[in-house]
Amino acid sequence: MNLGPLERAIMDVLWDAKESLLIREIQTLLNQRAEKPWAYTTIQTVAERLVRKRLLFRTAERKAFRYGATKSREEHLTELMLTALAESPDRSPVLSRFAQSVDLDDALRLLDELARRAGRAPVEQPPGWVPPPSGTD
Repeated sequence: MNLGPLERAIMDVLWDAKESLLIREIQTLLNQRAEKPWAYTTIQTVAERLVRKRLLFRTAERKAFRYGATKSREEHLTELMLTALAESPDRSPVLSRFAQSVDLDDALRLLDELARRAGRAPVEQPPGWVPPPSGTD
C-alpha cells in the first residue's frame, strides 16, 4: 500500500513516538519538520484515512482521539515487501535481482537470518561486520 507524503509523515511521527498521540501533538511534531505548517483539520482528515486503511487505530480521550500505529515500521515494510513479491508469478528472478541489488552488509545480514531460520550456523562474516539484532534474546 503506497502512502502519500503526508500519510508517510504522520506514520513516521507515530512510529518515532512509540505511543499514541493526539492530533495536536502530531501537528506539533509534523510542523517541526515541515517547510509549510500543516493545518489541524488536514492532519485529522489524513489520520482518519489511515484508520480506514487499518494503519492507525484511535482511542477516545475526552473530546478528542489518540492515534497510534497498528504495526511497527518494520512490520509494515515487511508486509510491503511480501506483497510486492507476491505480485510476481515467478519469484525466483525477483529474489535473484533483489539479492544482487542490496548492499553487501544487508545481504550478509539476510544470509545470517536465513541460516538461523534453517537451523544452521550463521555464515562466517567479514571483520567489522555487525550482526542484526536477534528477536530471540
